[in-house]
Amino acid sequence: MCMDQDLVYLRTHAANPVGSSGLDPRALSPDDFYSQALALGIKREVARRWAGAVIGRGELCRDVIAKESQISKRFHQYVADLPSLSLIKHLSSQSDGFEKIVLRTHDGLPVETVLIPLHKPGCVSVCVSSQVGCVMACDFCATGRMTQRRNLASWEILNQLTHARRIVMEQGRRVTGVVFMGMGEPFLNFHNVINAADWMRQPLENAISGKAITVSTVGLVREIEEFTDRNLPFRLSISIGAATDEKRAKLVPVAARTPLARVLEAARRYALVRGERINLAYVCISGENVGEEDAKALGAVIGDTPVRLDLIDVTDTSGKYRPPSPIERKAFRDALAKYVKQPVARRYSGGADIRASCGSLAGEPV
Repeated sequence: MCMDQDLVYLRTHAANPVGSSGLDPRALSPDDFYSQALALGIKREVARRWAGAVIGRGELCRDVIAKESQISKRFHQYVADLPSLSLIKHLSSQSDGFEKIVLRTHDGLPVETVLIPLHKPGCVSVCVSSQVGCVMACDFCATGRMTQRRNLASWEILNQLTHARRIVMEQGRRVTGVVFMGMGEPFLNFHNVINAADWMRQPLENAISGKAITVSTVGLVREIEEFTDRNLPFRLSISIGAATDEKRAKLVPVAARTPLARVLEAARRYALVRGERINLAYVCISGENVGEEDAKALGAVIGDTPVRLDLIDVTDTSGKYRPPSPIERKAFRDALAKYVKQPVARRYSGGADIRASCGSLAGEPV
């Protein structure tokens, strides 16, 4: 399948909850699940307790059914054996506390999830994947070099959080945030990503605030506009790759088919509608996109759009691209201060020794 066909297919075909039969609440929106449960003779409060145990705490479905006397046999038949991703590896960085879990789908595909330690003691953010592989073909990203690709079902996204939460709870910590910045382009799997995020924020045990859930995209304008129009309670981050269309065509070729000015137009509308700054992620690459001319181009395209510019050093497992030197980094920051009249921050991407940093997922064989 060529890249264009891949892009169209993933954009128009939501993944089915493969491996399950009947009613899987993780494949439905919360409202649809409660409606289905009611049709099966289950009161909303009973269904909420069931969802809280299975989704919020990650308990096994059969254990919840065994102790919940108000669950009917009919409901039992639908939800008794929910599928789960298999945990293959759990890796811990020796340098910065990042962790990575490698999971496997029913069809043998790898899914990688990263546990990010936060500054607040005991708190962890989980970086989840939305696809196996990625068709966006960013030239510095290992995920884009994977040969197998498909969307993840919403239950497969939620199950990453379940696995991560079990590990974190055993360590005496808790998950307080989720970022959709793992393998894949989340907006090519829009329905399943938003559905999974909606379950994460439900008022169940271990709920995560919508403001602590961030969805990232390389700049799919149609989906940015839908995200804005639906007034979803999640944060949005846009990774632009470079400050000019010419450089973006080299570094992020599929995303670059949409002019950067059009992407920033959609970003501006989002920021104004939401009344908040939008995060712009910028991967810094030595000799490629960290010169003064790049800072000047960024200032021109951003203008007065309320943004926060997050600078991330590239991690390229192929060795083709390198992060900026300290001298390059300082010169770029000085130039940004001159041309970009917006907040600029350096975002740390950790776990390099276990290939958990941005752009290196899919480096671990299953």
